[in-house]
Order: sequence, then C-alpha cells, then structure tokens
Amino acid sequence: MKTISLTDLKSQQDTATLIHVLPAEHFEREHLPRAVNACVYETIFLSKVAELVPGKSAPLIVYGAGGDSLDATTAAEKLAKAGYTNLTAFTGGIAEWRQHHLPLEGTHAEERLEKPHGNYELDTETSVVRWTGRNLFNHHQGTLKLSGGHIEVQNGLLQSARFTLDMNSIACEDLVDTAYNAMLIRHLRDDDFFAVDRFPTAEFVCDRADPLPACTPGTPNYTLHGTMTLRGVTQPLSFPAVIAAADADHLTGQAQFELDRTQFGSHYGSGRLFAFLGKHVVNDHVHLHIKLHAKRS
Repeated sequence: MKTISLTDLKSQQDTATLIHVLPAEHFEREHLPRAVNACVYETIFLSKVAELVPGKSAPLIVYGAGGDSLDATTAAEKLAKAGYTNLTAFTGGIAEWRQHHLPLEGTHAEERLEKPHGNYELDTETSVVRWTGRNLFNHHQGTLKLSGGHIEVQNGLLQSARFTLDMNSIACEDLVDTAYNAMLIRHLRDDDFFAVDRFPTAEFVCDRADPLPACTPGTPNYTLHGTMTLRGVTQPLSFPAVIAAADADHLTGQAQFELDRTQFGSHYGSGRLFAFLGKHVVNDHVHLHIKLHAKRS
C-alpha cells in the first residue's frame, strides 16, 4: 500500500480525488477541504467510489480518523483489489491534520455529546432478555420480558442500576411444535425450575459499577456488582456490561453471562446434585443475553 505524507497531500489536494472514508455523519461534522465521502464501513463502498472517481486510473487519496484506526488502510486495500491503480492513503488522517492546526470544513460540531446525567427509566417494550438452556444433547432458547427498572448516571459515569424480570413472560423460540413448546414452558414455570406461581419476578440490583479503562467501542466498559434475586433467593452477582449513550436522553446496555440456577434452588437435572441422570442431565448454567434501553426521566 502506497502512503502519502501530510506535506505531499497538501500539494496534491487539487489534482486528486480526496475521499473521507468515515461515516456520513462524521463527514458532515468535519472533513478535509475538497474531500468527498464514501464510508468504508458500508457494503456499497466500492460502488460509491465508482460514482465519485472518473476512472480506476485517476489519482485518488483516501483518509480516515488516523492514529490506530484501520479505516484508511482498509479502504486502500479494498480499492487496490478492485483495480484502482493510482491510489495512496493518508494514514495520518483527521488526527494529524488537526494536530497541525490546519483548516477543516463541515459543521465543526466538535462539541461532545452532553454527558448523560440523572435517572433513566427502562423502556419495557424494547428491552429484552434472551436465555439459552442446555443439556448434553440439546439446547433451547427464548426470551423474557422486563417489567421495570432504572439506571442512575452521574456526569457520564454509571452509579447504579436495577431491572426486574417478568418470569410469567418466559417464552421458547426454537420449538415449533406447539404441544412440545407448551410442555417445556410448563416445565420451566413449575418448581423444578423457576416456581413462577410463587415467584413471578426476578430482580438484579447493581450497587457498584467499576469502569474498565482498557475498553474499546463494542466491548464491555463496566463490571457490574450487585445481587440477583430469583425464586426468592438472593445471591451476589457480577458481570461485564456495555453501557452507552445514544444521546443525552437515551441509554442502552448489553451484557452476556452465565447464571448458575442451582444457587437459587433450581435443582432439576443437576449432575452436581443427582446421580445416574444419564440423558436427563440439564446444565447448571443458563446463558443470559440482556439488552436494555432506558430514557431519562
């Protein structure tokens, strides 16, 4: 891959097509003078470039965020593979351009999103818990609805959270036979598993959230510490989670972890508690994937 320095870029800006390869919203906010936009993260990247560049032998320069981001390098590799022959990458990107205090175009909305602050109430229509239960030979998966919850944030930092599961809403998604599906749900609702008639809700309460400093977007940025109450039994529970702000008024959270059901009195089929189970064994751990959406109250 051929790269170009900042000095050479400034001298060639008027003779080459300069492509900003980050998303459109970033391009609108700030971009190098005379640049056009084709986002390398989109599947239509190559066709968009074809609209912007007069031919595959025309001079072309791509740039992105700079630093450790692979956007410009990836764009150059895709374009070279597609047959563009007069291609260079300005890997210093926006970061190097700004470091030298050079002018940018766009709205210059450099202001960061207002830091989330206050109490956020859970949106029970769009929040969901997905579960997977397994045994040695099979697995089943489904959903649970949430009946309420809230998240407290102070100056952008998570302070506490609480959410309640509606155990009556437990559903199985993989069994298409309605009779078998109904039989499994009855089994999960009875005392062998979650005793839903006696304990119609379960609740997680987070009383401490430790930020994870080495996180990157899309990876957990907190470890949540608190308690889980299920079947009337309360046990300590900690797990990693992603908590992010869509804007100042909306938060989203996501977490995946394994919950040991036997710690809460769900003993059915546990190989740790029963002998000679054979094909009747059921894994102690249930996999939970939690997706929360909350709005500032």
